[in-house]
Amino acid sequence: MFTSKEGQSVPQVTFPTRQGDAWVNVTTEELFKDKTVIVFSLPGAFTPTCSSSHLPRYNELHSVFKENGVDDILCVSVNDTFVMNAWKADQEAENITFIPDGNGEFTDGMGMLVEKNDLGFGKRSWRYSMLVKNGVVEKMFIEEDVPGDPFKVSDADTMLNYLAPEHKEQESITVFTKPGCPFCMKAKQNLIDKGLNYEEVVLGKDATTVSLRAITGRTTVPQVFIGGKHIGGSEELEAFLA
Repeated sequence: MFTSKEGQSVPQVTFPTRQGDAWVNVTTEELFKDKTVIVFSLPGAFTPTCSSSHLPRYNELHSVFKENGVDDILCVSVNDTFVMNAWKADQEAENITFIPDGNGEFTDGMGMLVEKNDLGFGKRSWRYSMLVKNGVVEKMFIEEDVPGDPFKVSDADTMLNYLAPEHKEQESITVFTKPGCPFCMKAKQNLIDKGLNYEEVVLGKDATTVSLRAITGRTTVPQVFIGGKHIGGSEELEAFLA
């Protein structure tokens, strides 16, 4: 059974990080002092649930958390700085600060260091999230102590519901585009002007015209989906937004 650290200060730890070609020591005081910070900790970089769900959703909701008073979002894992830097680049998670707790000192201080020898991982972090204000833990969401890798309460949406229970999430928007397409640029600008976040799928990079035709029945771009509903091209989007 894991014990919540609510009401307690986070452990005082110095993290050796690699920034460019230099080693830079980052302390917990720098990370937490006079700030409201979300921390989510997970078993390992590049692992399935961490890469497909846990990290991407926090990165996606960064602007929403910021609107609700959060200064930074930290992803902590018992991995070295080179692995964490490579994972950040692979995930394109520019909204998240990656903290390499390679020696497990921070995780151990939080009471969340566990043995995962059966997987060849050695000591790793149990999956949890917390809201920290000026270095003091206000709220923790700790996954249930059961076998495997449970992922039910440390997710970004649970944290958002705690921070802003009345927040209404924007419907998901996906825009299929091609490089150099002026109508695609117009569609994206219309969404930006409305303050709407969207995911861009670039044909030739992320998908092909075959994929586009299979999904929409069309081969022209842009093609826009909002809340799972096919809206159409640039002019149809403009009419929909109006």
